[in-house]
Amino acid sequence: MNSELLPDWVVWSPRSFPDTNLLLLAGGRPALIDSGFVGHADQTAAWVRSHTAALDLVVNTHWHADHVGGNALLQTAGVRVAASAIDAAALSRPDPACCLAEYLDQPVAPYVVDESLDDGQVLPLGNAQWQVVASPGHTPGHLSLWQPDERVLITGDAVSNYDIGWINLAVDGPDIAVTAAQSLQRLADLNPRVLLPAHGPIPPDPQAALAAGLRRIRRLAQDPAGAVRYGARRILAFSLMIHNGIPVTDVDGYLRNRPWVIDAGRLLHTTPEEFAHGLIDSMLTSGAITIRDGRLHATADHSPVPPDIWQIPFPATWPALHRAGT
Repeated sequence: MNSELLPDWVVWSPRSFPDTNLLLLAGGRPALIDSGFVGHADQTAAWVRSHTAALDLVVNTHWHADHVGGNALLQTAGVRVAASAIDAAALSRPDPACCLAEYLDQPVAPYVVDESLDDGQVLPLGNAQWQVVASPGHTPGHLSLWQPDERVLITGDAVSNYDIGWINLAVDGPDIAVTAAQSLQRLADLNPRVLLPAHGPIPPDPQAALAAGLRRIRRLAQDPAGAVRYGARRILAFSLMIHNGIPVTDVDGYLRNRPWVIDAGRLLHTTPEEFAHGLIDSMLTSGAITIRDGRLHATADHSPVPPDIWQIPFPATWPALHRAGT
């Protein structure tokens, strides 16, 4: 399935990690689906300007750093942000754990949610009416978008051509894999003609991609330890990308203090140090990471990010103006 088979009011452009693909719904109410990583917010905004002079809305499929990083910059230009009711409520309380930014060590610039979205809600985006489909699993507030006339399904991180979003048993509970499987089945039942994931190419066979995702998440539901390791591999690879590699001499110290490593060790009945060593060894063996110039690097295709991202405050210390949603 190629992007030329999309309706002409759907503008799609692939992008490598740590960003999401660029997806603009053009027309009467121009809307951007997710806004990439904060380190490339200027690039995201420039791409949007090249396709529309009047972006109205950013719709976040969920609040991870690679999906909401351009929100703050776009909001300064008057663009509104919409997200699931779960994410919106946490951002408005405010919850210092928003976006799992500090937990995952993934910076997010302060933003607010202007429009809360509920399952089944019909949302005018671009030139069409889209249905909001709650698809929890990768995060509790994850949502997808369905255009029934064109049978186009936007899936965020719920499923892609080659993978599914990792799940967090420590934060979201032991039943989250079952929840994710139920979400994927619901998406498969829509029988989409086109599936638009946040990462990777457009799947040539949407039903095959959904079936593969269902098989994988059901395996993880039966193998909690495997689910923990699966998520840890994704988190570490992303960390290496946004740090532009980590010195080999610093990796042990970095990992032993990460909350997700501590949680993984607890769930697997081992120490954070032992878990971290096993994680690095397994990823080196598989080729997912490599050592180059004395630094540990992720091998997946990704774009470098500027080091000034680490000056961005985590949600626990976001300015009161943003945290109050005013």
